[in-house]
Amino acid sequence: MKDRIFRDILPNVSKPARYTGNEVNMIKKEWDHSRIKMAFAFPDVYEVGMSHVGSKILYGLINEETEHLMERVYAPWPDMEREMRQHRIPLFSLESFIPLPEFDLLGFTLQYELAITNVLNMLDMAGIPVWSRDRGEDYPLVIAGGPVVFNPEPYADFFDLFLIGDGEEVLPEFMDCCWENRHLPKQERLLKLAALEGVYLPSFYRVEYQEDGKLKQMTPRLESLPGTIRKRVVRDLDQAYFPERPVLPYMNIVHDRAVLEVMRGCQRGCRFCHAGMVYRPVRERSIETLQRQADRQLANTGYDEISLTSLSTLDYSGVDKLVKDLVETYQHQGTGVSLPSLRVDAFSIELANEVQKVRKTTLTLAPEAGTQRLRDSINKNVSEEQLLEAVKAAFQSGWLSIKLYFMIGLPGETEEDLLGILDLLEKVRALGDQYARRKVEIRASIASFVPKAHTPFQWQAQSSIQELEQKRKLLTARKMRRIKLSFHDSKTSYLEGVLSRGDRRLSLPIFAAWQKGCKFDGWSEYFNFAYWLEAFQEAAIDTEFYTTRFRSYDEVLPWDFIDIGVSKDFLQTENEKAALGVITEDCRWQECNDCGICPAFEVELDIKEEVQG
Repeated sequence: MKDRIFRDILPNVSKPARYTGNEVNMIKKEWDHSRIKMAFAFPDVYEVGMSHVGSKILYGLINEETEHLMERVYAPWPDMEREMRQHRIPLFSLESFIPLPEFDLLGFTLQYELAITNVLNMLDMAGIPVWSRDRGEDYPLVIAGGPVVFNPEPYADFFDLFLIGDGEEVLPEFMDCCWENRHLPKQERLLKLAALEGVYLPSFYRVEYQEDGKLKQMTPRLESLPGTIRKRVVRDLDQAYFPERPVLPYMNIVHDRAVLEVMRGCQRGCRFCHAGMVYRPVRERSIETLQRQADRQLANTGYDEISLTSLSTLDYSGVDKLVKDLVETYQHQGTGVSLPSLRVDAFSIELANEVQKVRKTTLTLAPEAGTQRLRDSINKNVSEEQLLEAVKAAFQSGWLSIKLYFMIGLPGETEEDLLGILDLLEKVRALGDQYARRKVEIRASIASFVPKAHTPFQWQAQSSIQELEQKRKLLTARKMRRIKLSFHDSKTSYLEGVLSRGDRRLSLPIFAAWQKGCKFDGWSEYFNFAYWLEAFQEAAIDTEFYTTRFRSYDEVLPWDFIDIGVSKDFLQTENEKAALGVITEDCRWQECNDCGICPAFEVELDIKEEVQG
């Protein structure tokens, strides 16, 4: 099959390097000498999937430290799909070019709700039934993990099992269990796997609804199954596996550089942030560990950039020393250090200047809202004064391009809050005119707020498409010099909102949308909202039931059975504090906020260095 692919197909598709495999540092284990064989599937194109840190971690962990095997597969771009279907070539892994049905496990990572149609398409291209009920003994178990599966219910009918929480904590144990019970019939194997903490077996849970459409209850069909699924947590990140020989692609990928995960979790407590809640508590790696990982990654790849990644990298307690040490160690060989979007304070600008000694690129800041009232409501503990001081320092240091992130449609938002975005941007430009050496470029990326499960705003209503469009018109009505606004698509955000707080009844419209041709829904050139609307109408689904409707505190939510460690009482209190505009301090600097995560998982905040307040 490999010869046919290289001879007959790859000359006819764009970016053939997506499908050739054999990259530097690729791991190809002996098929016959490996235990459980797993295909790790990323439901997007190669250059997106290859940039995902979690994929790199699991790939190296399973192949280097277990007797199991993991190979990779990504979503073929439509031109490759056409060729494969025409030549009747099933979807295959990049390491061995083995068709996916020959693996024991097919594991998807769900990073984004709209990737689900790519999941169905990849299953179909592999010749694997998309409905879990149609997959018998001869098919691999289809599993999923990632941030999206903290509400797995909209996708429950497509997967055999879900793995909830940190993958490196649960996946090796899961694969060991698969091996130990490999001779059992499928249903018995599933029950053995469902006994593991953090593993959810949806087909063995009964869901009931009330007459008004709200969820009544979800109960296990067997007494041996738990009523709640508790996420898995890596307790000591410093001792956790991290790849020092990452696969080096032959083409440019989205994030083409060495990566250091400096910490996991964030406790700043932004009330809109899903990741900030589900990935608690904060756990850090030591500076010594990170320096060693940087040295080995650079030696094994030849990269000329190191990216420090986490949900809030500037909150890493050793960030100042780490950045300065890395810059001092590697700048002579032309290797730079990059940071994600920065905190809005002078300390961030000092560090940004440190990592951009050679040239100033774009500085990225995230105030999120245009007024102090709304920033307090969402618990974005940033003042306008801090923002402007940081911007002033940046312009004085030679920066000429600044990008700011905002959201529209936040709970309690008024016209004054929207106009506050424009006022803030004009103040930023004025500082550029006053302090920058040349004319500056100001860009604002404006996303639509989507309420997420397990956040304080999980009960809130989402703005309709019409409301979002009205807000957009208001923001674009004012003419502003040298300020560019870009908006996320309101239809995409609306669909994301339907899926993010959905239940099992969404499986039918998801399947119908895929049958109509939906795939790569996260890509504007392929997103077809009309198909989705048709699919919802045919399934008699009222999308506003999932989006624009407020939920009461006593309503049973589809994701309530997932235990993330953060208590529902805490989320409710935070929602009420948002309405009052009351902030909650970061417990890294102040006293415990009683979110519940530390006692629930018998952990403590893992801070390696003296914390900078």
